Amino acid sequence: MQYEQVYSLLMPKLETGLPGYITYHDAQHTKNVIAAAEYLGLAGNITEKELLLLKTAALFHDAGFLQHHQDHEELSCKMARRILPDYQYNPEHIEEICTMIMATKLPQSASDHLSRLLCDADLYYLGSDEYAVNAEKLFREFRKSGTIKTREEWDLKQVAFLTEHRYFTKTAIAEREEMKQQNLQQLKQKIGASAIQGKPDHVAEMIQDACWILAGVISAGFALKGFLVPNHFFDGGITGISLLIHEVYHFNLAVVLILFNLPFIIISYFSVGRRFAYRTFISVLLLGVSLFLLPDFALTSDKLLISIFGGVFLGIGIGLIMRTGAALDGIEVLALYTLKRTSFTITEIILGINILIFTIAAFLFGIETALYSVLTYFAATRSIDYVVEGLQAYTGVTIISGKSEVIKYQLVNNLGRGITVYKGERGFLPGNFEVSADCDIIFTVITRLELRKLKNLVSEVDPNAFVFANTIKEASGGIIKRRRRH
Repeated sequence: MQYEQVYSLLMPKLETGLPGYITYHDAQHTKNVIAAAEYLGLAGNITEKELLLLKTAALFHDAGFLQHHQDHEELSCKMARRILPDYQYNPEHIEEICTMIMATKLPQSASDHLSRLLCDADLYYLGSDEYAVNAEKLFREFRKSGTIKTREEWDLKQVAFLTEHRYFTKTAIAEREEMKQQNLQQLKQKIGASAIQGKPDHVAEMIQDACWILAGVISAGFALKGFLVPNHFFDGGITGISLLIHEVYHFNLAVVLILFNLPFIIISYFSVGRRFAYRTFISVLLLGVSLFLLPDFALTSDKLLISIFGGVFLGIGIGLIMRTGAALDGIEVLALYTLKRTSFTITEIILGINILIFTIAAFLFGIETALYSVLTYFAATRSIDYVVEGLQAYTGVTIISGKSEVIKYQLVNNLGRGITVYKGERGFLPGNFEVSADCDIIFTVITRLELRKLKNLVSEVDPNAFVFANTIKEASGGIIKRRRRH
């Protein structure tokens, strides 16, 4: 591995080729990370080969900023895959390097020793007396790139970040953790205790989330005890596995549900976040308590009603808890954990697990029960979508028209929506390919309930306008109805 040659190739590009607004992720930052990585690596007694891989990952970890500040880790990996084969790095070396680079993506999620070393080296300054200087550089960079708007917003984000952050290696913990906590306290004093702890909105939000969790647990417990359990029906995910174990071995459902979810809650603590893990644990624990307290009471023996309404109430419960930023089933954490180690998507992983659950149910309890359980799962999934996204899920609409000026005026002033305009060309029709004209391509975000009104508005202006829409799962900012952040 020709590290020195690669360094001589890439470092000049970082010194001269970065955009002017990059004031923190510059060449000096990369040099600092390389030095910290080498120091931590030697303290950790890694081999010479591992040290070369670690230093190479440190060299490339922010190289993506040469192209763009968004998703720079992915861009850094693409650059490493393109350059390193010419310098005697084999495919296995390059994948190890890319694993380390991707581990630095916030929130950091290091799965191996070298990744932990690079993560600590990347944020080594947090526990030093140079924290304020580096934080100021990062603030200026974020403000110029539009990531941060105000100083107050930045300070609050830094408090949250320093509170959540943890070092991985023994050396970093021993040498930097204490100073990091001092930097955090100084930052809190600068902001003021009232801005961090005494916000009425924060207390109100916590109370509201507690109410949602309680309502979600009651709804899910009602679905299990009133519909599914007495009639031997199943669901997907960890809940479905717990129901299967309960039916086959007659173990207490509450205990099984908590025990089966516990490993995934622990995984989520490291892979998703502390807040998510705590809230998920509380939700699962409360569900276990409700299952202990609620007796089995079959509300109906009609299998269709059981499958539909059992799924609906279960989905409502899961959805309410998801709105608080937690989960009631560890299947998504398992899918997220598996995603990092396979080429399958989260949807494919969850689908595969659920197919296995329903297949086992078909063999043990009959095909009819399994099919009704699939219907339960479908009803629960749809209910979750409506609870989490709401009836007013957002829809992105793109409009291409020769009368774009009138349409823009109507969208902003009559529909009350913000718009984004792309410059493009329209025409290029079959048999008339040479004919085209410049046009404004209009994009806006509306609720699904407003879609018909928008189409009628556009049709009145230009019946021949090309309009297409697509569902947007998440939207924030701009002129749209404010929704809770999950």
